[in-house]
Amino acid sequence: MKSILVHADGDNAMEARMQVALDIARVTGAHITFLQAVSFEVFAPGDFYGSAMAAAMPRIREAAAEVRERITADLENEDVNWEWKFLYGMAEHRLMEQSALHDLVIVGPHDVGEEGTRRPSSMAGTLALKAPVPVLVVPSETKRLDLTSPVMIAWNGSSEACVALRAAVPLLKFDSDVQLISVAEEDDKDRFDFPASEGAKYLSRHDIEAEIVEIPRGDAKISDALFAAASQRDCSMMVMGAYGHSRLAEMLLGGVTRRSLTDPKLPIFLAH
Repeated sequence: MKSILVHADGDNAMEARMQVALDIARVTGAHITFLQAVSFEVFAPGDFYGSAMAAAMPRIREAAAEVRERITADLENEDVNWEWKFLYGMAEHRLMEQSALHDLVIVGPHDVGEEGTRRPSSMAGTLALKAPVPVLVVPSETKRLDLTSPVMIAWNGSSEACVALRAAVPLLKFDSDVQLISVAEEDDKDRFDFPASEGAKYLSRHDIEAEIVEIPRGDAKISDALFAAASQRDCSMMVMGAYGHSRLAEMLLGGVTRRSLTDPKLPIFLAH
């Protein structure tokens, strides 16, 4: 991966995703683009003439400049190639547009202005579904990403899991401890379009050895079982196929992707 796109904002997960991007860039020799997107699409009830918006615009610009100055001051001391790009518009839209010439998009676990909520990031989900590149969701507690530490591939035998596995190969090749982990369920016989052995065989052709592991679900949600397994194995990242069911079904009924993004315990690498 030689071109990384990072959502630049003043949220509490910004430091985490910046450090993760720097860790990846140091190992892979990648260039990082920090994209700051600012929208003036402020809805003020009764503000028919835009007076409230006009009054807010200078402060919005000032806040954006403060974020840029603070982050770029830290980046000046780093030994990687980077650039800062500022665009007007919704962050989700601008990241989608700019992803066309990047290899990876890094975002936080919450939408802009929704820190502290228990809702999964709509932006992360949309990018995972529609962007032409994988998305790495980095929670605020992440200190760094060691590409040589264990990595979990959450395997459910779906085509989405296969896509995520293939997309992660450029990062997995630095790791000597890759684990293909599936959660045992009662309807196993209907579950695997692609057995874990096929995933491991594909990785072996890229000189990546993977251990196949099946864990019991018990009474836990699948997402919780996966996070527990990742914690027990000191995994630095989870690779996951995004939205194996339809996005609407996951929104209405819940699903592994949605629940995992609601409160991610480690960086989650998503592709669809």
